Amino acid sequence: MFATASKRTSELCNATYGHSSTASWGATLPRRNLADTGHMSEGLSPASGSRRKAALVFIFVTVILDVLALGIVIPVLPHLIAGFKGGDLASAAYVYGIFGTAFAVMQFLFSPVQGALSDRFGRRRVILLSNLGLGLDYILMAVAHTLPLLFIGRVISGICAASISTANAYIADITPVEKRAQSYGFLGAAFGLGFVLGPAVGGLCAEVDPRLPFWVAAGLSLANAAYGWLILPESLPVERRSAFSWRRANPLASIVMLSRQRQLFGLAGVVFLSQLAHVVLPAVFVLYAAYRYQWTAGDVGLVLALVGICSAVVQAGLMRPLVGALGERRTLLLGLTAGALGFGIYGFASTGVVFLIGIPVMALWGVASPAAQALMTAQVDPKEQGRLQGAIWSLAGVAGMIGPYLFTQIFATFIGDSAPMVLPGAPFLLAALLLAASGMLAWLVARVERPVSVSTA
Repeated sequence: MFATASKRTSELCNATYGHSSTASWGATLPRRNLADTGHMSEGLSPASGSRRKAALVFIFVTVILDVLALGIVIPVLPHLIAGFKGGDLASAAYVYGIFGTAFAVMQFLFSPVQGALSDRFGRRRVILLSNLGLGLDYILMAVAHTLPLLFIGRVISGICAASISTANAYIADITPVEKRAQSYGFLGAAFGLGFVLGPAVGGLCAEVDPRLPFWVAAGLSLANAAYGWLILPESLPVERRSAFSWRRANPLASIVMLSRQRQLFGLAGVVFLSQLAHVVLPAVFVLYAAYRYQWTAGDVGLVLALVGICSAVVQAGLMRPLVGALGERRTLLLGLTAGALGFGIYGFASTGVVFLIGIPVMALWGVASPAAQALMTAQVDPKEQGRLQGAIWSLAGVAGMIGPYLFTQIFATFIGDSAPMVLPGAPFLLAALLLAASGMLAWLVARVERPVSVSTA
């Protein structure tokens, strides 16, 4: 479930590009589609089954490469910051929280810009520019030898790490409403596979040199951009595109879009609480594991690989049968309940073995995000899928602005010399309560199993 967000988290992820420069750059792209029988501008129809499946494979590989690059950095960045702070974990937790907040602020500001740009110019161009920007940014972070320069690199990555949200819009473009939960589960499996290899490779690279994971991540992001340039087809036809305006790209206006319908607004609240709970993982997990279990960067990488395996198994193997048997609403509730239980296990786990027991339970949380995405996309016009994804990732950005500081400060407070009680798992217990609240809200608002149809004009 690391893969939901965060970001981004994904980790979970977003870019801004100038109107005119994007248009001129995109005009030089090779015009490809899956069958080599048309033009990129034609887009992919949800009804064209074989082409839709091929496009899913393309976007699947794109996401794997993107998340792999993000995952490689996870085990090493907190330790790199700790090195700048003389090895003081409490101080490193504070600084890392600031880094996470800055990343989230950039996502909040630029996610709707990216969504609006993809609605105007197509998904392909935004994905390619995002991956190119990430690759260059990882190079900057690899050579950063001061904390401020590393911080600047993190800010840029918050702007550029956006191809995941565009991939969600891509899925909505090419997938019928009734199959979106399954397709989002497929995308979630890509997150999981990326995290199987990413953190493990990052941890092993960090054992060689703490800068090596950034170089590897840069290579993967640049390879991803090259892959997309050569292979990835456009999914949004010209006739379904909408005009770009800064008013529509405003993050607050984008979030207001979610208030149009009661169920959509309620599900937005579910997503926000869930994303806020998820922030605890990238915010404190590495420091928590080092403090409580004395895990090294290599150990953390292997544990995150296990998380990725469990997540991929759940989302690739269980999403379709669960939605078929339970429907999207009950699948959403099941996922949120499992997440709350998993965080409870993490928070009370006095040994690393107990923590590992919680991973399969937590993996079931992975079915919640695809179910929520499917319910939400069904209520939005096809012309606004990019804007919807921008709004959703803006919510994730708000959660990311609050979460890193909140959870790192709670962690620092409960392990510090003046702690009211020594409770290093306190951040995870708070996350469990947030998911419990998210589940109760979902039970109230996700009443309609299949939302009303929207115009496809």
